[in-house]
Amino acid sequence: MPGLTSSEPASSEREPGVEPPPAPATLPRRTERLVLRPFRHGDERDVLAYRSRADVVRYMPTDPMGEGIAEAFIAERLTATQIAADNDRIILAVEHEGRVIGDVLIRAGLMADRQAEIGWAFNPGYRGRGLATEAARELLALAFGDLGMHRAWAQLDPRNVASARLCERLGMRQEGYFRQDMWFKGGWGDTAIYAMLAAEWHGQER
Repeated sequence: MPGLTSSEPASSEREPGVEPPPAPATLPRRTERLVLRPFRHGDERDVLAYRSRADVVRYMPTDPMGEGIAEAFIAERLTATQIAADNDRIILAVEHEGRVIGDVLIRAGLMADRQAEIGWAFNPGYRGRGLATEAARELLALAFGDLGMHRAWAQLDPRNVASARLCERLGMRQEGYFRQDMWFKGGWGDTAIYAMLAAEWHGQER
């Protein structure tokens, strides 16, 4: 899963009047096999099924989820459904056949920059069916369509081969590779940056 941290810009000053108005996100999102929707109480058991696994959070800045954490995890995300100001985020449950099999994230930086970081986590029990790709494509459709973002990007540990391949399937390119740029879970870790522009996304869709 791409990491959830980003560097701050050198300056937050912007000329007045250039910041685009925030666009509302249309939720839930439906694809052929999935529903991307806001979290709700009752999702705790499904979320615990994958976020409690060491292999799922191996490359995330978090530890395996315990039963006592699941309720707080859901509660924190209940209202993360719109991007209307700097640093807002949208976090959605990915539902398949009535079960939550993952979660996806869009996080804005400065609204004037129209940049969105994306991220995801999925239950490995559903691997090999193209469901993660289907969900991530809809995430980009939300970022570039409803939200009018100019660029979407993801950062990940290069050892997370599954996430790197997902970025490539989406048409994202590797823009950067930083060696041992962070102390991560007991050792120095690398960071890879993947990104795509809105024009590239719309061209790909056409």
